[in-house]
Formats: sequence, structure tokens, C-alpha cells
Amino acid sequence: LGSELLKSILHPAEIAAMLKLKYGGYIPKTMKSRKIPVRMMEGRDFCYTILNRVSRSFALVIQQLPWELRDPICIFYLVLRGLDTVEDDMKLDMKTKAPLLTNFHEIIEKDGWNMKGIGDTPDYILLMEQFHKVISEFKRLKKPYQAAIKLITKKMGKGMCDFAEKMGVDSLEEWDLYCHYVAGLVGHGLSALFSASGLEKKSLAAELEISNTMGLFLQKTNIIRDYLEDLEEGRIFWPKAVWSKWSEKHLSQFADRPHDPRSLACLNELVTNALGHIPGCLRYMRMVEDPMCFRFCAIPQVMAIATLAEVYNNPNVFKGVVKIRKGLSCRIILETEDFASVKDYFCYFLNDIKRRIPRSDPSAKLTLKRVETALRLLAAGPASSSRGKGAACTGATFNAVLGAGAVISSAYIYTHLW
Repeated sequence: LGSELLKSILHPAEIAAMLKLKYGGYIPKTMKSRKIPVRMMEGRDFCYTILNRVSRSFALVIQQLPWELRDPICIFYLVLRGLDTVEDDMKLDMKTKAPLLTNFHEIIEKDGWNMKGIGDTPDYILLMEQFHKVISEFKRLKKPYQAAIKLITKKMGKGMCDFAEKMGVDSLEEWDLYCHYVAGLVGHGLSALFSASGLEKKSLAAELEISNTMGLFLQKTNIIRDYLEDLEEGRIFWPKAVWSKWSEKHLSQFADRPHDPRSLACLNELVTNALGHIPGCLRYMRMVEDPMCFRFCAIPQVMAIATLAEVYNNPNVFKGVVKIRKGLSCRIILETEDFASVKDYFCYFLNDIKRRIPRSDPSAKLTLKRVETALRLLAAGPASSSRGKGAACTGATFNAVLGAGAVISSAYIYTHLW
């Protein structure tokens, strides 16, 4: 954590957020500081502990949910993570993989089912070896929750099977379809679970288009950010219809020429495509009424716009995985409370992109149009909060509220706080 504190040295609110999340009781005891080996745990203890292993960020975000929804959404995530682990395992040939993917919705009802040696990390392997514990908890859920999870698992498994043998994504339409299968369907499932809980209106489950949009915005952001990591693992998720316009040979050319205007033009075109999903995301978030469900939905969306601002026109995307500061992530988790706080963050990061649009970029006009469309929609929403982002829709500086003398020295951090 020391290195992350140094990265946030000019942002003391981020340092406070990191310390608050680490020491403020935000991580339940079932997810940390347990003496029992994970494989010896049972029931909910196992599920929440393995969730923290396979996705620490999701394990934090899930704590924003009402108690009624925490178990269903924890199990929903682990079921889909199991499905995704099968899909990602390159050791499995299609003869073995295809029936697993298409029948996974039935597998999650089989007592005692597990699979050894599957997964590309020790934690994923452990999840699959102990998957019968996830199944046991799935079968304890209320029937409406089980039905929603099973339906989405069935649809996602079919979609993954359809794409499993493809070496990449060709058209933008195919990119949208792929993102629908792996993320948009998650949005459908979450809306169904929200509605089934009674915490949200039944009509929310019918909002399939904007539920899908929420997932597409997140997935496209991850795909753009993970360019080099995916390339090194032999996976291509950037759509050929875009990258082939800017590369004479192959997608890998951008890694060899990270500062080339053509490399950045490709990157910026994809970011611009993702920005087109913001109106639907804003509409969805305005429909979520329960405050805790809202935070659960909004935090990843704010993380995504922060990440898009970080990767936009950034040659470092072609050199490694570009991530926002951990301190900023912690601050987003703590401060995203309502639509006003979402507005503050979105406006800040959209204005950050706007001021950095290169005039010579081929997508510049469309990027500007999409940024300004989103800003207009945000301007029509609730007034900004007073949590430190300032009047972000007018481009006010993010940390102005911190005032003079806000810089905390590293010596002070290590002497007094660490």
C-alpha cells in the first residue's frame, strides 16, 4: 500500500479514502484475517472469501448492497466466474468445452459437481475445485433468484460457445454482440434480481436495452484498457473493423509504435465508441430507487468513465495496463452516494477528455459531440454535490476544495500513518 500512497501524495483525500477502506471495517471478517484455509471453509464463508480472491474490487462493491441482495449477487457473480473460467481455459478443446458452456445452467443444480485443473490462476482453480460449495449456496436462494441466475447463465453460455472458436471480433456490431454476451447479460440479470427482491420496481427488469448498455460501457472500457495484456495472451477483442483502418499489418503493430498518430487514432476511436453508451447508463441509474442498489450500480460506472479519461489519447495503453490510482478508486467507492455525486464525477472526467481532444484526431468531432451530449444530459440532472469535485460540469478543478497546504509529505505518511 505504501507505493499507492505515494501515487496519491498530491491528492490527500485519496490517501484518507485508502486508509478508511483498509482500517474502517469495510471488508467483512469472512473475507479477510481468517485462520482457516479457504478450501476448508463451507457455505457463505467460502463464497465470500473466494469472491474476495477472484475479484477484490467486486467484493468491496457488493458490500454496498442491501442484505437481501448480497447473497444472490455474490452467487450470481461466482456462477458466471465459473462459466468464464471454463471459457478462458485454453487447455480445453472445443469438444470438451462446448457442452460445459451450453449446459452450465444445468450444472449449477447438480449436487457435488466440481472440476479439477481448470483455470489460469490458483484462485480460479480453487473456485472450480470447490464449486460444489457455490452450488449448495445457489440452491439455498429463493426460487425467483435461482430462476434469474439460471436464465442468464444459459444465455451467456450459448454466447460464449458461439465466440469460443473465433480468433477475434470483426465488425462493430459483432463487438457489441460479444460485449452483450459477457457483460450486457449481467446487466439483464442484475435488473431481474433487483426487481425480484422487491427493492426496485418490477418494470426495471423489462429495461433490457439500458441494462445491456450498462454492461457494454464497462466491458468496452476493460477491453480498451487491457489491449496489451490480451495481446500477450493471444486474445484479440479490439474490433478489426476499427484497428485494420490504422494498421497495415496486425493489431500488435500499435505496441511497436505507441506514439504513432495512427495508434492513438485507433485508441481514440474506440474510446469514442464507448462514450456513446453514457446516455443509456445515465438513464438507467436515474431509474434505480434504492440507495444501496444505486451505489452498487453507480460505482463501477464512475470507475469506467475515470478509466476512459485515463486511457484516452494515452500511448501507455500500448505499453502496459493503464489503471486509475488506487486512491482514486477508494475515493469513488466512498463518495458515490447519489446521482448528484455521479454527476460530479462524470462531468469532471468528461471535461478532462474534452480539454485533451487533439484537433488533428480523426474522431475529434464525434468525440466532442458525444462528450457534450453527455454533459448536457448531466446538466439536466440534480444539482452537484458538495463533496469536493466542485462544479465539475463547468470544468472546475477536481481538488479545489482541498485548499492550500493540502500536500502531505511522504515522511509524514510513513511516520504517523503507516
